[in-house]
Amino acid sequence: MEITTNHYLILSAILFAIGVAGILTRRNMITVLMSVELVLNSVNLNLIAFSYQLSDLTGQIFAVFTIAVAAGEAAVGLGILIALFRLYDDTHLDKATELHG
Repeated sequence: MEITTNHYLILSAILFAIGVAGILTRRNMITVLMSVELVLNSVNLNLIAFSYQLSDLTGQIFAVFTIAVAAGEAAVGLGILIALFRLYDDTHLDKATELHG
């Protein structure tokens, strides 16, 4: 059996659904950050699958930029997480009320 682009798209949709469910249902900031990474990885999988199917490197270049953005997001997110943990001794998002307008 040959693995086609449809297989990659199905896997990407599953990863995206798991990531969105994790973002919407969890209150722990670590779990939310991991869910955001799952969503970004599903987008990368789509980009690379279509890039391979079309024999074009543009999707792979966008995937590399997405990985760089994800690394920056992880660094900023972990910085906020450390600040919240120092302030509240907990990582639940419900306690982060200082950012409300």
